[in-house]
Amino acid sequence: MPQRVRDLFFARYGQNLELNRLEVTGGSDAVNFVSRTARNNGVSARVKPVANVPPADAGCLTVACGGSVLETFVQAAPFYCGRDVYILEPKEYMTLAEKLWWATCIRSNKYRYNYGRQANRTFQDLPLPDAVPGWIYEEAERCVAGIASRLSSVASDLTNI
Repeated sequence: MPQRVRDLFFARYGQNLELNRLEVTGGSDAVNFVSRTARNNGVSARVKPVANVPPADAGCLTVACGGSVLETFVQAAPFYCGRDVYILEPKEYMTLAEKLWWATCIRSNKYRYNYGRQANRTFQDLPLPDAVPGWIYEEAERCVAGIASRLSSVASDLTNI
């Protein structure tokens, strides 16, 4: 039996903030603002922190329920959300590779919400594969090894300057 979104994640709506009521900034204390866009990992601006509104945690997934329906991203930094964005927090520990796998699986269901339908009541029952395939872990390990090799090469080049 396939898993459902609700089996893997705690799903909740984001803060439902309006970007036009926030102060956009490039300052060092800026917080990412995630909207329903399909670009830039869903981040449409960086804003000043909002008093008494804690940002969502880095590492959560964001899912657009309207607009670019089911655009799903893993957020690398704390963030605020605009309208119609779900925040998914894994029920159990997940690696980045696993989160990216599940984000891809969720996004692949966009076709279920054609013609302007929003992913609201039915979203948490969205069917997903039974498990993360083994090749995901192999590819993640290969990527990390490649990055480590490049960093070692760069560090070596820097010491020869």
